[in-house]
Amino acid sequence: MLSVENSLRAIETVRNALKLFTPGPVIVHRTPEGIHVDVPILYMDFAVDRVHFDPSTMRPSPKGNPVHSQVQVAEDEIRKRMEETLEEVWVVEACEYRKPERCWIVPVAWKSFIIMHVRVSADGEKIVPDYPLTEEIRRHIVRY
Repeated sequence: MLSVENSLRAIETVRNALKLFTPGPVIVHRTPEGIHVDVPILYMDFAVDRVHFDPSTMRPSPKGNPVHSQVQVAEDEIRKRMEETLEEVWVVEACEYRKPERCWIVPVAWKSFIIMHVRVSADGEKIVPDYPLTEEIRRHIVRY
């Protein structure tokens, strides 16, 4: 059942989880327009969303604005910068409900940019992993 209480619980769930968010392995997409960098954000070893990262400014890009750059990518530096960024993120005090996914979408911001959307169960109690992104990460990791 959808309620204001459940939406507030979803916001609080994400706020409490923020300290456990970590940057995952950097995913570099090479396209005709240039290099596009995504940094998956992990919670309990599952991805919750990807942050678009601009290697020319070494900063996250707003959600919905994947940047294509000609700058060479230093993956270790990008991960370090994302670790620092995650110390500065905050939860927006509002959320939306997506009926097809049956979950709350809680926006997370850095500075004035919304950089990720975190899915939370309809009861507001559990973070819902982004399973397709989790699988994409696993495809990019080389295991020895």
